[in-house]
Order: sequence, then C-alpha cells, then structure tokens
Amino acid sequence: MAIKFGTDGWRGLIGDDYTLDNVRLCAQGTARLLTENPDENRPLIVGYDTRRGSLKFARAVAEVGAANGITVLLTDRVTPTPVISYNLVARNARGGVVITASHNPPEWNGYKFKPDYGGSASPDVVDRLECFIAEVESTGVAKRIPLRAAEDQGLVTYIDPEPLYMENIERLIDIQAIRDAGLVVIVDSMHGAGGGYFNKILSGGSTVVKEIRGEPNPAFPGMAQPEPLAGNLSQLMGDVVGQGAHIGIAMDGDADRLGVVDENGRFMTTLETFALLCYYQLEILGNRGPLVRSITMTSMVDKLGGLYGVPVFDTKVGFKYLGPLMVEHDAIAAGEESGGYAFKGNIPERDGILSGLMVLDMMVKTGNSLSALSAVLGRKVGSHHYKRVDLSFNEDDRTLIKQRIVECLPDHLGGKPVKTVDVRDGVRFVLEDGYWVLIRFSGTEPILRVYAEDDSPEGVDRLLQEAQDLARI
Repeated sequence: MAIKFGTDGWRGLIGDDYTLDNVRLCAQGTARLLTENPDENRPLIVGYDTRRGSLKFARAVAEVGAANGITVLLTDRVTPTPVISYNLVARNARGGVVITASHNPPEWNGYKFKPDYGGSASPDVVDRLECFIAEVESTGVAKRIPLRAAEDQGLVTYIDPEPLYMENIERLIDIQAIRDAGLVVIVDSMHGAGGGYFNKILSGGSTVVKEIRGEPNPAFPGMAQPEPLAGNLSQLMGDVVGQGAHIGIAMDGDADRLGVVDENGRFMTTLETFALLCYYQLEILGNRGPLVRSITMTSMVDKLGGLYGVPVFDTKVGFKYLGPLMVEHDAIAAGEESGGYAFKGNIPERDGILSGLMVLDMMVKTGNSLSALSAVLGRKVGSHHYKRVDLSFNEDDRTLIKQRIVECLPDHLGGKPVKTVDVRDGVRFVLEDGYWVLIRFSGTEPILRVYAEDDSPEGVDRLLQEAQDLARI
C-alpha cells in the first residue's frame, strides 16, 4: 500500500493498514528525512495519545530512530500534541513524531510528523517525506534496534514534557487572575490526552475545575469520535447548566482542538469561538498584526480585520497551510473550522489548552459572560450562523461526485447571488456580505463535508440543502 499523508499526517485503521510494520516504514522514511544533513545531531521527540496501541507504536518509532543513529526523546506519559510541539522548540529538537489520530473514531490511529518549528509539516516537507517513505516501502526494510538496547546505549531517553509547556503558558496568560476569579469551569477531555491539564494549571485559587471523561479510554465511549462538536458534547452542555458553571471546555483526542459551551449550555460554533479570540487579541489585549484563517473559517474575521485595520489572509484547510502563512506574515492568530487555533508567542500550530485558557482570560479581563461577549461580537460584525454536514460516500464515486459539483456552478444559492467561486480546496461559493457555502472532501476520511455561513439559521439550512443537491449524495 502507498502511505499518504492527509490534512494532518497519515491515519489508518488499526490492524488493517495501520500496523507496526507500516509505522516502522514511516519512521524509517522520517529518519531518512532528518538525516539528510549528516552534521545534524539534535534529537527527535516522540509522543503518543490514549488510543489503542499508541505507546507500542511510539516505542516502534523510537527503535527505528535509534537504529538510524538519531537520539530519541520519548515522552514518559500520554501527551497532548501541542505539548509535544512546544517541546520541539524549547528543546531544540530536529523534529517530532506524535502517534495520534486526533479526532478520528476509535478504530483509527495515526502518525503526525512535526518539523523543528513545532507546527504541521508544510506541503513541501510532506512531499519529501512521502517520497522517502515510498522508497522504504519498495524495499520493505526499516532499521530497528530493541528499545532496551537503545536505552542502554543512550540513544533513547525519557522526558517529562509538561514543565516547559507550563512555563510558556504562564508567560502567555495571567493564570493567577483566572485562578482567583471564582469561576466554575467544566472540562470535557473526551478520554483523550488533555486529561488533567486544566486542573493542574488552574488549581490553587477560588476557581473550580470539574473534569468529565478525564480518564484515558481508547474506546471513547458515549461519542462517535473524540471531536469537540455539539453532537458529542451533550453531557458537557447539560452539566454546565445543571451545575451552574460559567463555561464548558472540550478538547479532542490529542488536545489540539477546542470546543466551547457558554453558561446557558449553548455550544458555540468554532467560527464564533475563533472570531471571539480574534476580538480578544485586537480589542482586549490591544495586539496588532495579521490574522490567518482557512477557507472554512468565518468571514467575521475579515470584518474584524477591516474594523481594526489589520490584514486577513486565507488559505486551504489544514495547519500545514495556516502555520507557514502565520510565520511568513508574523500573524497574531490563525484558525480553522475544526476548532484549531494558534497564537503568536506559542507555536504556529493548534493548541486546545492554550485556546481554552485564552477564552477564560477574556472572560476575566472583561468581567463578561460568554453570552454577553457573543452579543458584543454580534453588534460589531452582524449576525452570523453556521453549520456543517458530513456525508459518507463510496470511495469509488469520488471522481463522479467531484465532476457533478464543478460542472454545475449556480449563479445564486440560498436566494443570494454568487459573487465568486474559489476552487483551491473543494468548491467555495462566496455570496453577498461575505456569507458562503463550501463543498469539499475530508483530507483524512471518506467523507464529503458541506459548510455554510449565513445571516440566519434558516438561511444556513437552505444553503446546505442546495449544496447537497449539487453533489447528489
């Protein structure tokens, strides 16, 4: 089989295509990429999440790295992806590998490669890595040295990745103010790698953190997949109201994405959350600099950019595009619809923990509830509503579905004229006043995603239906 990296890494079904042998092939390709420079002697950091077999797969990567003469720093526990990514920078590593399938269902696992800057690998780096992996696949040979022998030779050592990350969090956020704010915060860790982090960061004051689904469980019971979207967060929404909490915070399986529930138990869309975080950067912190968003992210960001006089750049879906653009333009924030947000001063990569703390900091600094902050945002940028529909399809029909969409480009959708059509990643119809609808294939699963943003819930539903009619699924 050909190992191909999607929007963020390679993912596969455990025991089917995701096997120890194939993970070793990925690790050997990674080793070849990292040893292109023979004078390079910085370490490789390897970490893993709570999924079935993740520790075993991480150890396999460490064995291959060591056999290629690379010093490997293996995390001594389950670790969120953003914590590993920050350690790459703080420890001057040459790269990192995270064994995780992020938000995918429990049958999946994955392999994320992180370059030395801690972000997602750019398309150019991914292309080179895939070429190296393909060369290794052709021979089927991956070097490896038993883990115990690698440890004895000093090629594999274990690290506690938390302290360096926590120190940076303290530099970026006034943690003590949040601790002393008397908030009631319910955190849903979705049985993933982020379990326990908010408790550790915010303990010691009058703020109370109550965690649900905090223990590791690779079956991810009670949810379709560990993705912080409304359909998976009914318990969190109910607990926020039932316990009189100020906010509910949810993280995905590897804690690089954020979901937010306001004090009324309403799930805030990821678009609204990112728009509020941009407002926080611009208005509350007084920061100035470009904003970066994916084409699936809200036009509220563009309107805020206009109000505060900062440029907004958009790009295809995935932080392998957003991260490099963020670095290139020295942006203060970047975000995508999946709930991944990044900020200047940290890594150019998603961080669900930091994003959640920034929401709390915004509440403390303004003294406002989330619903009040949402109302402030609405007065600034107007009414915005959003929804996404995921449609499963037969992989054999991919070409036909794509052909149907591109051959039928309407001049009106949802009763609004189509101003422009963007085909960089799927087909995005931009309507008047910045509202839009997008049809695109998932980069990690056989799913067609249909997204819409409009000025009313009814308008969103109309756009979604008309877009589905175009695809005919």
